[in-house]
Amino acid sequence: MSGRARVLVVDDEPSMREFLEIFFRREGFDVATAANGDAALAAIQGDDFDVVISDVQMAGKDGLFVLRAVKEVSPDTVVIMITAFATTETAITAMKEGAYDYITKPFQVDELRLVVEKALEKKLLSAENRQLKSQLRQLGKRNLVGTSPCMQRIYELVARVADTKTNVLISGESGTGKELVARAIHESSERRERPFVAVNCAAIPENLLESELFGHVKGSFTGAVQNKAGLFEVADGGTLFLDEVGELPPPLQVKLLRAIQEKKIRRVGGTSDRAVDLRILSATNRRLEDEVAAGRFREDLYYRLNVIQIALPSLRERMEDLPLLVHHFVERFAKELGKPVRGFSDPAMERLVAYRYPGNVRELENVVERAVALSHGEWIDADALPPTLTDPPRPAGRERIAASGVKLEQLLDEFERGLLLEALERSGGVKKRAAQLLGVSFRSLRYRLEKLGLDGPFRDDA
Repeated sequence: MSGRARVLVVDDEPSMREFLEIFFRREGFDVATAANGDAALAAIQGDDFDVVISDVQMAGKDGLFVLRAVKEVSPDTVVIMITAFATTETAITAMKEGAYDYITKPFQVDELRLVVEKALEKKLLSAENRQLKSQLRQLGKRNLVGTSPCMQRIYELVARVADTKTNVLISGESGTGKELVARAIHESSERRERPFVAVNCAAIPENLLESELFGHVKGSFTGAVQNKAGLFEVADGGTLFLDEVGELPPPLQVKLLRAIQEKKIRRVGGTSDRAVDLRILSATNRRLEDEVAAGRFREDLYYRLNVIQIALPSLRERMEDLPLLVHHFVERFAKELGKPVRGFSDPAMERLVAYRYPGNVRELENVVERAVALSHGEWIDADALPPTLTDPPRPAGRERIAASGVKLEQLLDEFERGLLLEALERSGGVKKRAAQLLGVSFRSLRYRLEKLGLDGPFRDDA
């Protein structure tokens, strides 16, 4: 929150007003006071406050009047009620009317300070949420979430490249949201009314990929029982998103380069070219520069695709976005699953923040969905989190045998768990690559993961 937070203290006792004014000024706040409900109403109509602290029992218009007036005039202002009459009915009424919290006299100043700090954090989060939603509406990024500096730069890049015809390469680890960025570019562009077609180049068998991209004519190969338009034709006028473009085999790299250069494609088995007008967005979790240097990816195609590059940060690089992401996923899955979940308990949030997320935002999304599905109340406890979060590995190191002895199997399991998770983190959550890093077979890796209960959202292949 920019600048000094502004607090309005409403109390009909002069000594309490003076005490709270001095206290909050010493804490670095701008403070105004009001002796009754009418004075408070005049203050909030003439100024903006971040927090209003009001006594409940006052002569004339009481604290509930102040609460209702604040919520009508300035709904974003946080209201904290103070009273010497701690009745359940009053507390329930105040909370139903929208009070943030309720403190009983006499109180400790540290307690009040903590409540105000949390209230300001809530207000800041609400403001960031509104700002983010405004950005999403403006740029068409309904599923991109984050207010960190690195995400702000992503939003700026999306806005700048959206209405150009330039090809964009989106790079980043698995699970960082590359397709979401591609959709954001499309939805923010003048092509938004035309198709957005996504294809995962690693998910389609090599012998079918050419037909999938460029189409085929009847009889061109076994199983080609009719003419079929390829994805280039389907995306005509719109955007074609080539996910994991680094997985394209060399022969298809040549044909893709030709299609980009000539803006024409030829169906498998066909004899004539078809003109296409589309924008190509591509994505990779590999370093294509290294693939070019190794001779596995054509340099000329790389430069055609990589006119502008958007490099997405890993979740580890923008952990300040985690609370906002968690809130976003909780809201979504609570609605989808019909659960009354409001969020995570403090211990559960500590676990979420402490984890490193080798699977990035996709892994966090899966963790939250699982937790919401297993929840029974409004707040999710740590026991609803997967073992990878609740039982983190201890750093590997040489163990000493104490006088009482050691549990060898347990120590070996912990050491193995740490190595497995590190390999999965380095491989972006891809099991086959993790197995290569560890020098074991894919089957052996899968067995070890199952044995140790590491059932996180890892993928067999890229």
